[in-house]
Amino acid sequence: MARHEADREDLMAEATALRQRVELELPGAAEHVFAGFRDNGGCSIYFDADPVYHFDADGGLRRAFVAGNLYRSQGKTVARLSRTRTGHEVHLVRRDLDAVELATFLAAMRGHLARLHSALADDSVRIVQQVPAAADLRPRLIAVLSAAQQGRLSDSIRKR
Repeated sequence: MARHEADREDLMAEATALRQRVELELPGAAEHVFAGFRDNGGCSIYFDADPVYHFDADGGLRRAFVAGNLYRSQGKTVARLSRTRTGHEVHLVRRDLDAVELATFLAAMRGHLARLHSALADDSVRIVQQVPAAADLRPRLIAVLSAAQQGRLSDSIRKR
């Protein structure tokens, strides 16, 4: 994630850990969608600068950035990490989502993913740019979206 909450960097140029990546324009949407794959099979999907979802190789949600908050999987739920600033320091305050909050969070995520899945499936997206240029990333992205829409959470992410 970017240190500053302003616009994100140029992901096509700078997200080199995502070896395969694509920028898409969805019909009727002002924002572009950026998606990329890591060597370990994980996938990141950016709906402009917010929301952002990161999935493991099996489509389980690992992390997210939504409405200015960081989220991470805790295995059975998701923890919201809110930034608090004091002087020259930034602290992350953790709070696990309760069952209702988790259901609301996952429903919103599924809505974003379903819109992208539908546009890819009916071939109504426009590829703005991609790396590598000759790759067809649509089938792989459709597969990840199908798995991710199930709302499965990855194993807990532990701070190292």
